[in-house]
Amino acid sequence: MQVLAIHPDVVVAKSVAWQTTCTIVHRGDESFVIDSPLHAEELASLPTLLEQMGWGLSGLLATHGDFDHLLGRLAFPQGALGVCETTAARLKAEMGGAARRLREFDEEQYVERPQPLRLGDLQALPVPGRLDIGDEELVLLPADGHTHDGMALWVPWAKVLIPGDYLSPVELPWLQEQGSRTGYLATLGRLKPYVEQADWVVPGHGGPIDGARALAIMREDVAYLQALGEGADAAAAAMPIARRCGQMAKIHAENVARA
Repeated sequence: MQVLAIHPDVVVAKSVAWQTTCTIVHRGDESFVIDSPLHAEELASLPTLLEQMGWGLSGLLATHGDFDHLLGRLAFPQGALGVCETTAARLKAEMGGAARRLREFDEEQYVERPQPLRLGDLQALPVPGRLDIGDEELVLLPADGHTHDGMALWVPWAKVLIPGDYLSPVELPWLQEQGSRTGYLATLGRLKPYVEQADWVVPGHGGPIDGARALAIMREDVAYLQALGEGADAAAAAMPIARRCGQMAKIHAENVARA
């Protein structure tokens, strides 16, 4: 797991699996762990990382309900998990779904874990909204389209945007089973003013990128999604060159089927 301090109050841990990011935001005497790495050893190192920073845990946050963003509870079993209201509703409707998907991942990757995933009680956060942290606030923004739930977080004093599975340098825009092309485009439009002023953007996969690169990725993603509405050939032509690989071809095929 790679650990990067992108601001005195913001540390990013990037998993070796799927380049999944976990962002720790600190202010005053409060800290939130947002999303999660994937492997058991990476999760086990998070409490030590906070201790080394001299930061105490205030709570866990997840940008959306995909299992790879919900594993903070394995590192901090007593930590309260905050999600937006749409994610809380999704997880309630998919009772046990995240734990089953994690077991499938572990079986595929031969991963052993000391305990199963238990999400416990969820704190449903109103979005759009704000969340106090020290003497500042995190700004919570609706972020649906990749899935039918989710939120992005803006850290105003650090100029850091944590958008969840949007603006990834390694992954195409991905319309999952209940995702939406129009919803995805609306989310990108909603995030644009924050990207334009961001020093750093931390997408759910791929590690931190600067604001200029995030804007370039946004332009590529908008072009791809718009072309997706025109048909498979147009969308294939609009696929960003840097993200053309076997796995992205599979995602593209799913997108075409759902668009």
